Amino acid sequence: MDPRDISDRSRGVALALAAAIGPFGAHRFYVGKIGTGLAMLCTLGGLGIWWIYDVITIAAGAFRDMDGKRVWQWAEPGSLEGRDGRTLTPEHYDVLLSEIDGLRADMGELAERVDFMERMVARSRSMEELPPP
Repeated sequence: MDPRDISDRSRGVALALAAAIGPFGAHRFYVGKIGTGLAMLCTLGGLGIWWIYDVITIAAGAFRDMDGKRVWQWAEPGSLEGRDGRTLTPEHYDVLLSEIDGLRADMGELAERVDFMERMVARSRSMEELPPP
């Protein structure tokens, strides 16, 4: 593969954005595809079909940025260095992993709350449809 055909954007970041908030086109905004990002935002990822296609394409390494370059590298150049120029250590990764685990727990709790609210709304609607005693 020609190095000039490889984007400086991270496939890992694009995949994370696509997996987490892909129906809103976040991964397309990240790679500079503003127009198609807005289209995904308005259609909620093409009702999910476009979104799933993009997740598969990114994971396979065939996704392209706004310049037509492949989003191939898992990390952006220089992303393994801290703000002070030092290389990240395994301890940094442990901290990041614990933060990700915390985010997963928060997302799980949020999903449970949304599910609960949906059941409450459905229950109140079914109660409204019943004739008075």
